[in-house]
Amino acid sequence: MNALPLPRGACPALSAPMQTGDGLLVRLSPANGYFTPTALAGLAEAAFRHGNSILEVTGRGSLQIRGLEAATVAPLAVDIDALGIVVREGVPVEMGPLAGLDPHEVADPRALVDAVSRAITATDLPQRLGPKVSVIVDGGGRLNMAGVQADVRLAAVRSGQNVDWQLSVGGNAATAAPIALLDEKHACDAVMTTLLAIAEMGFKARGRNIAPAILRRQLTWAGSEPPPAGPPEAPENDAGSNIVVLRPQGSLQSALPIGVFELRDGRAALGVGLPFGQIEASRLAGFCREAEAAGVSEFRLAPGRALLAIASDFSVCAGLRDIAPRHGFIGDPGDTRLCIAACPGSPACASGNMAARVVAEQFAALGTGLFDNSLSFHASGCGKGCAHPTTADLTFVGYPDGIGLVVGGTASDVADVRLPNAEIRHGFQRLAGLYRDMRRPGEDARTCFSRLGVQRVAAAFQGP
Repeated sequence: MNALPLPRGACPALSAPMQTGDGLLVRLSPANGYFTPTALAGLAEAAFRHGNSILEVTGRGSLQIRGLEAATVAPLAVDIDALGIVVREGVPVEMGPLAGLDPHEVADPRALVDAVSRAITATDLPQRLGPKVSVIVDGGGRLNMAGVQADVRLAAVRSGQNVDWQLSVGGNAATAAPIALLDEKHACDAVMTTLLAIAEMGFKARGRNIAPAILRRQLTWAGSEPPPAGPPEAPENDAGSNIVVLRPQGSLQSALPIGVFELRDGRAALGVGLPFGQIEASRLAGFCREAEAAGVSEFRLAPGRALLAIASDFSVCAGLRDIAPRHGFIGDPGDTRLCIAACPGSPACASGNMAARVVAEQFAALGTGLFDNSLSFHASGCGKGCAHPTTADLTFVGYPDGIGLVVGGTASDVADVRLPNAEIRHGFQRLAGLYRDMRRPGEDARTCFSRLGVQRVAAAFQGP
């Protein structure tokens, strides 16, 4: 097996792990969308044998194994194969974690996901597209994919008694550029046309680089004939085009993936969170064994760094909800740790200038009872921002000479404030006081701080 480490920014597959400060990292997702309890427990035990015993669920809902060495990647792959886990490869075509099971979803996306995946595999697009290019087919429902970024996305939209698919590019449900409203028989071809357009712009191209008007004309030339869908909101049709375009319509926001969810056919799912997205191998394996004995049939990974246990009925999940915290999982949707992303930091990571996990624990302890869960926090050991590459409301970054605070940005941005290590706790307490004093009735923390502005928030960390 080729175990040469990838450069940062690529996707660390089993065949090409990524070098990080605490060793090699591998990211994987099961091709069938779920793990059996036995397989996930076995995978955790393999991570203990071959890595540093830490597993992570990413913000997109993939599994990461940390602390591998060049000599241990191949044995890990052998163990994964022996467990019967088939790892998804190529261009990811993603759907919600409860796709086909959620009684609230607009449409079951699985057939369309399968069609798009097979169409991509039959071409040379996997070799021509960059490693970060992804497709989302979102059927809606409680745990939808509205908040997840994608280069190409299809979202189910009700049109009277029918269901059509909104094609958009370059963002999440709120920010992606709308392209066309299509019926299912044209949706797969439209995705392929879009991916081809991205590939033709070069290996580094992404969905955001596409000019929407040009893509609509390409879809028209390709013979797309979407059916009438009623009057669209804010139509944006090009002259001579038969493409119908809808602006994003404020689709159902995804629920926090924590708690018990009723499913089709009387089944239920229990969602539990991982503190800062991580869990120790022994704890995960123990939880899997106990869950299987209780009646859990499968586990699914969920965006938002969560794990879903699928069981035959509600009572199984209700009982398991009390067991999960004993194994280190979060069962309370109000737990402050769910809003905090943190990398291992120092000393686990050689690149870390800050003990990011310790700082994250401080956030959690200080934030309980002071803030609601509207704010997002990121503790990053260095400017790479591995745990949370996108923006957060408050990002604390470790530097060789102290800590930087970035308000409403990423770990790689220029810090708004530079702090000595000792000032994090006091600054956080002053920020909590600012929130208590300035909050308006009915205003959550995020709205309050947005109103106050970056300078006012940053000033709280600079002293009275």
